[in-house]
Amino acid sequence: MAIILRLDRMMADRKISLNELSEKVGISNVNLSNLKTGKVKAIRFSTLNAICEVLECQPGDILEYKNDEEIE
Repeated sequence: MAIILRLDRMMADRKISLNELSEKVGISNVNLSNLKTGKVKAIRFSTLNAICEVLECQPGDILEYKNDEEIE
């Protein structure tokens, strides 16, 4: 089972840079970059809420579930 982060896709769709999103959400570039590349194991609801607010999207636009068979 895996949760896939699609933050990079949403940022591209909204034409927003990592630096701009970082400023508006209030988290560091490094932490946001780790989120964008899927190098995190957890995300706070408050962070997810802020990202969705800035990108005007739903959590499901950023997070996607895939089972093990779909990943291979």
